[in-house]
Amino acid sequence: MKMSIHRHQFSRRSILAGAAAVGLTGTLAACGGSDDDSGKSSGPVKLTYWSWAPNMDKVAAIWNKKNPDITVTVSKQAAGKDIVSKLITAKKAGNAPDLIQVEYQSLPTLVSNDVLADISKYAKSAKSQFAEGLWGMVTLGTDAVYAIPQDSGPLMFFYREDLFKQHNLTVPATWDDFAKTARAAKKAVPNAYLTTFSSNDPGLFAGLAQQAGAKWWTVESGGKWTVGIDDAATKKVTDFWGGLVQEGVIDNQPMYTPAWNNALNKGTHLGWVSAVWAPGVLVSSAPDTKGKWRMAPLPQWSAGESVTGSWGGSSTGVSTDSKHAEAAAKFAAWLNTDPEALAALVKEVAIYPAATKGQSGSVLTTPAFFPNQTDFYDTAAKIAATTAASAWGPNVQVAYDTFSDAFGKATKAKKAAQFDTALATMQSATFTDMKKQGFKVTEA
Repeated sequence: MKMSIHRHQFSRRSILAGAAAVGLTGTLAACGGSDDDSGKSSGPVKLTYWSWAPNMDKVAAIWNKKNPDITVTVSKQAAGKDIVSKLITAKKAGNAPDLIQVEYQSLPTLVSNDVLADISKYAKSAKSQFAEGLWGMVTLGTDAVYAIPQDSGPLMFFYREDLFKQHNLTVPATWDDFAKTARAAKKAVPNAYLTTFSSNDPGLFAGLAQQAGAKWWTVESGGKWTVGIDDAATKKVTDFWGGLVQEGVIDNQPMYTPAWNNALNKGTHLGWVSAVWAPGVLVSSAPDTKGKWRMAPLPQWSAGESVTGSWGGSSTGVSTDSKHAEAAAKFAAWLNTDPEALAALVKEVAIYPAATKGQSGSVLTTPAFFPNQTDFYDTAAKIAATTAASAWGPNVQVAYDTFSDAFGKATKAKKAAQFDTALATMQSATFTDMKKQGFKVTEA
């Protein structure tokens, strides 16, 4: 079946406008309901759930039928920048919805704006249902729990199985192997590339840095942030890709363009570093290549390692405005851990569940575009279990916008040194912005 992982982004303008509207405190506080009974309910409860996912109301209907005392109404929202800005505005007015679909990278922004409640006393028991790295994305390195993971986007390597066999190319197990394969592919097919380094979707770069061990933002219990986007792990990623682009064995064209689609469809790009949702993209981007692709684990920095990054994914949180936090948290846990709910999320919403027990079984059938790889989801589940924890901060979009601009110039120039300069620009812009907003912040 076609799977889709949501990778929507929100604009710098919307974050800063929202931050100004409510006044960022610069502190990652453990926000939640009061210690009285405000989070509990003595009678029938009606909850509102803001979600951009298609058919989420059909999944909620299953809950409502079984839980007539706790009714959930889904309110369809736009994703990315729109829902983040709207949530911050709603919080200011005191009428944020009970439940919220939240992208992982949006969590710190919403927490620092007091939109998301700490639901640890209701939901901490769900931890065992998820890979450690995914759970880390909703706890932000603290004892607080700000959401329940919903879907995930573990990174993988997709390659043209037919062309690899034709040109006797090796599927890379390490990034050193990847570089060797890129050179061999260029030698075998001079007008082609193994893949491209794209500057128009920062999510992939963030995931690659995540795999390498990067911690772009970290925060202490007192609310003091550290920005380390130009850390050693990320520099390793930047030097690697910048070197291959300068060498001319990796393309520098952006993804999602007609030219990129054509390269995938015609086989002048022999591979794609992507995520579990890639088959759904290839259906439309490279329709002539059905049955010719195969998926493998992401290359590793050291032989024998097993770790991946993530590209996309979202969670279900409870707002600090909810008068029924316990009931809302109960639904959030059910939605993302109950077998019937997970099956419905796959069937109706077309997501790859974050819960480990939702990543296998008869519901996840082989993607139609990959009929030659019947073990697709068995392999994907093993990869997903190795997801590294990311480290997001409250001004992700500033970093993302800077990436697109600075790395766009670097990739166009095809100069490895400019990749390093671009990374330094990301670091400087992100740190300066946080300081300007009033956060207690230092540089790594």
